[in-house]
Amino acid sequence: MLKILANKTYAQLFTAQIVALLGTGLLTVALGLMAYDLAGDAAGLVLGGALTIKMVAYVVLSPVANALFGRFNRKHVLIIADLVRALVALLLPFVDAIWQIYVLIFILQTASASFTPTFQATIPDILPDEKDYTKALSLARLAYDLENIISPSMAGLLLTVVSYHWLFSGTALGFVLSMLLIIAARFPAAATAAAQKEQSFKQRLTRGIRIYLATPRLRGLLALNFVASASSAMVIVNTVVIVRGTLSGSESDVAIGFAAYGLGSMISALALPNLLENYSDRPVMMAGATATTAGLTLFGVYLLSGGGIGWTILLVTWLGFGLCYSMILTPSGRLLRRSSHSEDRPALFAAQFALSHGCWLITYPLAGWLGHAAGMGTAMLVLGLLSALALVIGLYVWPRSAGAELEHSHEDLPPDHPHLKTHQGQGTTHRHAVVIDDEHRIWPTQG
Repeated sequence: MLKILANKTYAQLFTAQIVALLGTGLLTVALGLMAYDLAGDAAGLVLGGALTIKMVAYVVLSPVANALFGRFNRKHVLIIADLVRALVALLLPFVDAIWQIYVLIFILQTASASFTPTFQATIPDILPDEKDYTKALSLARLAYDLENIISPSMAGLLLTVVSYHWLFSGTALGFVLSMLLIIAARFPAAATAAAQKEQSFKQRLTRGIRIYLATPRLRGLLALNFVASASSAMVIVNTVVIVRGTLSGSESDVAIGFAAYGLGSMISALALPNLLENYSDRPVMMAGATATTAGLTLFGVYLLSGGGIGWTILLVTWLGFGLCYSMILTPSGRLLRRSSHSEDRPALFAAQFALSHGCWLITYPLAGWLGHAAGMGTAMLVLGLLSALALVIGLYVWPRSAGAELEHSHEDLPPDHPHLKTHQGQGTTHRHAVVIDDEHRIWPTQG
């Protein structure tokens, strides 16, 4: 897997991703401590508000940012986004009111809503070989999971010698280093070019969503995104409640619970490159979604029937959820890459970014409210049943044949159209793997 780091440009971008993630991890710890300083026992409400702002920014602003900046050089977009994030991090230590936190977090997450989809859309052009790209997706998943373990440890060590305000400086440093690495990287032409076709703002705003919803495998991916968000919401929202309340554990025990989930995700990410050489994306992702749905539902039934949560049960279940989470989401980049031309990838990745976070915007509050009002068994069962519905929808809208070459007609195209010339000898009716674009506006179903 590490052999792909021999590609200098990818190695620089992967390093940029790591230092930016570490900086973001320090920001999370520092924000929690700042919220407690400003709001005391209401710090949870402040952090909940910040999390909601983050999700709304991701869902609403990611497509808007792509429509505004999608025509610009991708490298320049990444550099400016990192610069904005660094400046916001430097301003955060001077905050003395809660509303200021909300404003600065909104600006920072708006920059992230521009950076992340653009970054993700660039990697397929840098690593055109699908095997290499699959390894890059697994490395990215590992980076996210390791950040969840390393960043709190780094923050703890730093807090023994400096106040939490200095953690924001570490965050800014991470974004600056990321920016410098991106500046130094030599992007191939395909990874820097803006979309070549002139489009109105409305067309740029809706293009990614239109391609996404017109592609069967991506409609299936949206359903599986919901399944993944259901289990991860249960883990992220309720681990502290289960460990500190039900199990009477310590703060370090909460970290162990999260670590079990992260370990499962890392094990899966390490195994996926070899697994995806022998199996296509659909069965792997469906298997992960099926196991997640079964885990949520059965655990919910077990708790509602009087079963108790023990440490072993919790850790094994969280480990399993982590395994399945990575099985569902790690291959998603391959689907997006296969479903778009290079010039449309930023728009499509922005659509995935917005729609997937829309799922979390539903499951986060649902997991928290149900767990508090009706108990963990009910929360598990409801999320399991909703996941089952999403899984059935995914199986229906993403048929096995969706990735095959499909016969279709272009009666609306003139005989000398470049697309027809590409398939010379076949006339207006021909067969090839379909990607939604200006020549293929709907998915062919009957040939």
